[in-house]
Amino acid sequence: MGELKKKFEEKAIPLSAEIRNFVKENGHISLGEFTVEDVYAGQKGIIGLLTETSLLDGNQGIRFRGYTIPELRDLLPKIPGGTEPLPEGIFYLMLLNELPSYDDVIDIQQTLRENAEVPQHVFATLDALPITTHPMTQFSIAIMSLQTESVFVKAYREGINKKDYWKYTYDDAITLIARLPRVAAYIYRRTYKNNEHIEPDNNLDWAANFGHMLGYDQVEFYKLMRLYLTIHSDHEGGNVSAHTTHLVGSALSDPYLCFAAAMNGLAGPLHGLANQEVVRWIQELQNTLGHSPSKDEIANYIRKTLDAGKIIPGYGHAVLRKTDPRFIAQQDFAKTYMPNDAMVQLVWNIYEIAPPILTATGKIKNPWPNVDAHSGALLIHYGLVESDFYTVMFGVSRALGVMASLIWDRVLGLPIERPKSVTYDWLKKTVSEKKNSTN
Repeated sequence: MGELKKKFEEKAIPLSAEIRNFVKENGHISLGEFTVEDVYAGQKGIIGLLTETSLLDGNQGIRFRGYTIPELRDLLPKIPGGTEPLPEGIFYLMLLNELPSYDDVIDIQQTLRENAEVPQHVFATLDALPITTHPMTQFSIAIMSLQTESVFVKAYREGINKKDYWKYTYDDAITLIARLPRVAAYIYRRTYKNNEHIEPDNNLDWAANFGHMLGYDQVEFYKLMRLYLTIHSDHEGGNVSAHTTHLVGSALSDPYLCFAAAMNGLAGPLHGLANQEVVRWIQELQNTLGHSPSKDEIANYIRKTLDAGKIIPGYGHAVLRKTDPRFIAQQDFAKTYMPNDAMVQLVWNIYEIAPPILTATGKIKNPWPNVDAHSGALLIHYGLVESDFYTVMFGVSRALGVMASLIWDRVLGLPIERPKSVTYDWLKKTVSEKKNSTN
């Protein structure tokens, strides 16, 4: 890679070690309302965003406009005779801070149907990509291709009043949400099903229609899609995909640009891509130990994974300090519809065994499973085994939360994000001055 890379390594590696030692020794020193350690901790816990749609409490879990997931599974509208909430309802709740009626949800469904037709150039763009392109890369490119339809861009160019920004943002957001299932299903059928595509069924709700276009028309799968697209929709504003939407949107970028950027963040292994990493790790465990390993065998495999310097995918969360309520919701679904599924039972056994082992390391603040620890096993049960696609499904759901938040950002007129950054030399100088002032 040339001399520059070598020179960088010679300079950067020692400095990296020096900075780690500096933070270890001086992390407690206050720089005002925050400490040296906070500067290097990814802004964790530092309040710096306004997000109305949901709030995550480390000990209580996620609340959407104050409602827990169990409450929403009970209170949000369902199809007649249905058991799982319609995700159109959680969008209504996040946007308006009130529970929708069934008629409210039907109205949203009709609006989404009216805006669901995807321009042909989007499919042509996807078809120009190698078939081996990762589904999340295809998804991001398709969203960017949809950006030609932005009414916000056109209105802004014509010189609209600031107070009207939210109106065109809303229109773009609705159109984007309406078209994402069709785009995602096209990517799935193109990549895994010989380019044999399935047209939408306008008699189905948003989530069921997504399942239909994927090619899975079981009633139970429709139920899973309704639950999946509801519980993955939002996780307050500080996670990478939500924060990215805030950040890019603060520059008045249109919803398509914001969401494409958010999906590039969701595609990271420490964020949405974790769901496919969970499935791969479990399948490696099965290949090594068999499909029904003993609990002792599972425990030893977990320890070997940790001893190799690897993580247990699906366990731990930047904020949560308890089992993710989204995991519990999926576990409850599995107990109803697939209690004897071998992979599901393995997920439950890992849930029993992994937390005590992780706790015993003394290095892990949260040994409990997050949403990704369970979702793949449910999808595999119904035959959707292509784990590289799972994050695209996550992205379809996440659009509900981040677009509702973006609309609120425009209504509130939030300013461009511009956090202050400092250099290591500045930190050393400031710490030295503070130490001297206390001597």
